[in-house]
Amino acid sequence: MALCKGVLLFIFQAIVCFCFFNSSQGNQQFSLRNLPPLQKASSFPATRPETYDYIVVGGGTAGCPLAATLSLKYRVLLLERGGSPYGNRNVSYMENFHIGLSNMAPDSASQAFVSTDGVINARARVLGGGTCINAGFYSRASSSFIQEVGWDEDLVKESFPWVEDKIVQWPKIAPWQAALRDGLLQAGVSPFNGYTYDHVSGTKVGGTIFDESGYRHTAADLLAAGNPSNLRVLLHASVHKIVFNSQQGRLKPRATGVQFADENGRLHQAFLNSNRDSEVIVSAGAIGSPQLLLLSGIGPKNDLKNHNIPVVLHNKYVGTGMADNPMNSIFIPTKSPPRQSLIEIVGITEAGVFIEASSGFGQSSESIHCHHGIMSAEIGQLSTIPPKQRSLQKAQKYAHTKLNLPKEIFQGGFILEKIDGPLSTGHLALIDTDVRNNPAVTFNYFNHPQDLTRCVYGIKTIERILKTNRFSELAADNAGFSMERVLNMSVQANVNLIPKHTNDTESLEQFCRDTVITIWHYHGGCHVGKVVDRQHRVLGVSGVRVVDGSTFSRSPGTNPQATVMMMGRYFGVKILRERLGQAAVCN
Repeated sequence: MALCKGVLLFIFQAIVCFCFFNSSQGNQQFSLRNLPPLQKASSFPATRPETYDYIVVGGGTAGCPLAATLSLKYRVLLLERGGSPYGNRNVSYMENFHIGLSNMAPDSASQAFVSTDGVINARARVLGGGTCINAGFYSRASSSFIQEVGWDEDLVKESFPWVEDKIVQWPKIAPWQAALRDGLLQAGVSPFNGYTYDHVSGTKVGGTIFDESGYRHTAADLLAAGNPSNLRVLLHASVHKIVFNSQQGRLKPRATGVQFADENGRLHQAFLNSNRDSEVIVSAGAIGSPQLLLLSGIGPKNDLKNHNIPVVLHNKYVGTGMADNPMNSIFIPTKSPPRQSLIEIVGITEAGVFIEASSGFGQSSESIHCHHGIMSAEIGQLSTIPPKQRSLQKAQKYAHTKLNLPKEIFQGGFILEKIDGPLSTGHLALIDTDVRNNPAVTFNYFNHPQDLTRCVYGIKTIERILKTNRFSELAADNAGFSMERVLNMSVQANVNLIPKHTNDTESLEQFCRDTVITIWHYHGGCHVGKVVDRQHRVLGVSGVRVVDGSTFSRSPGTNPQATVMMMGRYFGVKILRERLGQAAVCN
């Protein structure tokens, strides 16, 4: 498969410009000049290494704000397995959004994986994590979610604006998004709540991490809010395992550091200092965090022994309860190609279904010359071929057939429906002991009948939207859209590896099952009360916490990035207050 090439790679030097952002508080100024140096992992000293108060594994959506906050008072080492987002056009510009996801190069910002369900997915491999490869939509968790997880509501209310003032602003509504807004309201998804970060029923405009020029601001930017003298950031540092001191007579195994490989494959070991409050904090995401605990010897003992991993602690729950919010998309052909837009509007229904939209593809030179391969956002490949029958020859035949598809299938936009808090869950298990490789992940989409019922509700809501006057105006013949026609086109255009059925457009339940895709809101694997306690300390050992979406039983809000970034800040402040008292100063 051809890989995306020709991406311009710029050397990241001292950033001397100021970035201005709009937020709920008005215009504010935030400078990236205080970013700590972003060093290659090979720069880590082989002899006489320094020790740290905190080692944060994963410089992603939660890890960056967490490390920045802790560095205000303590020495922090942040280890990120990917590279820098700065100077990477696939990350930084909205027009290259689909290329960033499609790029299957070993050093790309996105690492593809296919769940055992047959759904193509992606996990971030870059400083800034999922904020570097997502659709940019910013919306807070509901108040009920905050109450369910037991967080301090006052600290939550302080932590959200800390993120928003730095990297979030209001979008300039694109035409396709305006059409969805009007269609939602005409279809009864009301009231209109205007511009708001809050999770409220009805139709609203959310925030975005893209600025007016289409430039993406990410969680990596939040590192500039830390103390660069206390914060060391290493890139291309793949953590192989957490190292424990399991001396006989010790009540609990205690983390003493981590072992990681640099970009050349050379192994290093980073150590915590001797302070009893020092910790390794795992923020590697819902795939990486349970994977790292397993590789470190924490998990089901029989599974660990099968991979010859020494058992540090038997815990049968590590990797269980994995879930992903299932999404189904309806392709809508239009008179003319709509301008590119990602998520800006959301309809929040009382039935636990969210309606969003996207449109268009980037028009940059990279878009023209790059072959997107199996991760193509334009058209699914091999989706009609059962998994065991797939081959390179059939892939080539499919690519040839793709050339004969009607032009209209590339001219239009998508309306998306996704399920909030799916009741269907699965699991994660190691395939091998190479941390660079994806584990086996199963989500069991639509195994629970209630999830399927809600999907059908979502498809019927989209049908009501298409019958509104607002969408009738967009149809090529001004006569509106036939639901059977758009369902048929959506079956062809869908991106997954699930074999299709002949009755996909007759049975909405079958359509949901066969065309399910993801919007990367997977979570679980390190649940509170099973793998970590309410302070997110790993049960049964000392000196280890997990702070990321792997601890969630459901994904927060319509899109999780707002809450996960807030979570990093929240736990950073909480830890400082635990050690220094309520008067701990946090900038």
